[in-house]
Amino acid sequence: MDFGKSDFNSSLEELSLLALSAGAKPISTITCKRSSPDSALFVGSGKADEIAHAVLDHEIEIVIFNHALSPAQQRNLEKHLKIRVVDRTSLILDIFAQRAKSHEGKVQVELAQLQHLATRLVRGWTHLERQKGGIGLRGPGETQLETDRRLIGDRVKALKDKLAKLQRQRETQRRARGRSRVFSVSLVGYTNAGKSTLFNVLTKAGAYTADQLFATLDTTSRRVYLGDAGQIVVSDTVGFIRELPHQLVAAFRATLEETIHADLLLHVVDAASPARLDQILQVNQVLQEIGADHIPQLLVWNKIDVADLSAGIDRDEYDKIQRIFLSAKTGQGLTELRVALAEFAAQLGFGPPSVESTDHESHQV
Repeated sequence: MDFGKSDFNSSLEELSLLALSAGAKPISTITCKRSSPDSALFVGSGKADEIAHAVLDHEIEIVIFNHALSPAQQRNLEKHLKIRVVDRTSLILDIFAQRAKSHEGKVQVELAQLQHLATRLVRGWTHLERQKGGIGLRGPGETQLETDRRLIGDRVKALKDKLAKLQRQRETQRRARGRSRVFSVSLVGYTNAGKSTLFNVLTKAGAYTADQLFATLDTTSRRVYLGDAGQIVVSDTVGFIRELPHQLVAAFRATLEETIHADLLLHVVDAASPARLDQILQVNQVLQEIGADHIPQLLVWNKIDVADLSAGIDRDEYDKIQRIFLSAKTGQGLTELRVALAEFAAQLGFGPPSVESTDHESHQV
């Protein structure tokens, strides 16, 4: 749906990548212009009929909307199109569910999914239908919908308790790091900007990388020895995206705590993306939402090999580093990045190498 925003085309390309990342194969794209969504069908009855014809003509199995749909709009569209309808929020939640590997990541995704599902109970939670009338499962006078809501509410509370416990454990680890005065760097950026590739070449790690959206969900931290800057801790985090579902920002707040407590944010940008400036704004918006907008940032323009740019350091008139141009894939500009990290560490008061072992150690949180 084109509401007249300048990022419509890039948002549409992103939807295609999201669909592929979720395992769907885009068959047909239908767009329309409106000043505001239709309250019943989001797209209006005429456009809904056009979509219904496309579903029949191309034997389409699922219709994906590039916007968040209300529960009523989703129900009405499924009734009209006689096919499953997924909105942008559900699509991103599905990708997260596929990608979460750590225990905490799975807990966070399940929490986000349940909170999203709670608003759509009229049409969902069908696997609980089997339990209707089950002894001990229903309170006196409770309808099935009320039972389902209570079961979800109980599970959400249990998941929140579990996340709080995991967060306390990570806070203990962070305090131990703070006592040892280790310079902490977090990689942030738009999804698929190349954060994990950069993390791997910086730390000699083996974090999963792929040319797809949300390849990384779980925060991974490693120690790196940086000469004059001594030991530093580098953390790789989940990528951000425009209109990131609110439930995911809330659920992943615990994981993103690593970002909030960093001394420096390496904001990785896909230099080859025509939407890079808009993506920088989207990332900064999420950083503001999680309370990390006060942390010093170093912009890293990655993929210069694709963008046909030269490696180097961009400084302002006060000789302060503004940007680093590099390619994590080819290694161009990595020396300049190490120089910049050492410079920032010195500015923030982190001294020479400690006498501790400089072996790389890692932990996944």
